[in-house]
Amino acid sequence: MTASRTILLTALALVAFAGNSVLARLAIIDGAIGPAAFTGVRILSGAAVLCLLVGLRDARGGGSWSGALSLLGYAALFSLAYLELSTGTGALILFASVQITMIGWGMRAGERLGSLQVLGVVLALGGLIWLLLPGLSQPDPLAAALMIGSGLCWGVYSLLGRGTGAPSVVTAGNFLRASLLAVPLFGLWLWLGEDGPVSGYGIALAIVSGAVTSGLGYAVWYAALKGLSASRAGVVQLAVPPLAALGGIALLGEDLSLRFVLASAITLLGIALAIRPYANSK
Repeated sequence: MTASRTILLTALALVAFAGNSVLARLAIIDGAIGPAAFTGVRILSGAAVLCLLVGLRDARGGGSWSGALSLLGYAALFSLAYLELSTGTGALILFASVQITMIGWGMRAGERLGSLQVLGVVLALGGLIWLLLPGLSQPDPLAAALMIGSGLCWGVYSLLGRGTGAPSVVTAGNFLRASLLAVPLFGLWLWLGEDGPVSGYGIALAIVSGAVTSGLGYAVWYAALKGLSASRAGVVQLAVPPLAALGGIALLGEDLSLRFVLASAITLLGIALAIRPYANSK
């Protein structure tokens, strides 16, 4: 895969990830739908659109149960954690956990970061912390632990996608298996009355999150992973919080501050430095 194609696919996937954050905030934090219902509808709608795209037979043969478990774990823990965490705190915990997971695995597998990449990682993390720090508060310990678990699950899901078969088929198989696990789990949660209200607006947001920014977005991410090392795949995802914040400014009326502009620029510069050796080698 050429570097330009990898960069394009990665950019599309990161926009989808940021879209998930905006949709989740609109739905869960504003009380339009509970976390269990949001996660269940998200997984089911992602499975439905991907099975229509690749065919049920191919979907049944794609993916893995480990991929499905890590996907479901990420989505469920993400939704539950955001009941108690602010957007900035949750994003920082999530993507720091993802990066540690993927870079740690890459180094364990023999990947080594050059001096330019190390500088890029430091700049990216520094910019991200500067962006999110003003809104940080002491997080609820259980919610923080849930978000750390979500980040670990997403890191594992991304690592499983490297070197796999057709991205759309693998993603469809993972979503199909995850939906089989999600139906009884979240059905029981809803039956116990532990989830809160479910509105048509919340369901619509969950469907968009599942079908578009999750189902199709994760297929694009799996395609991009074929051209990324584990460490670079971890670093580039630090672009998601600034993108999500930009989505909040555009769609939710949040303020545009000088701190946001400068911190986002530093984060993106760090990412560019971290992936530059890869781009120049292609």
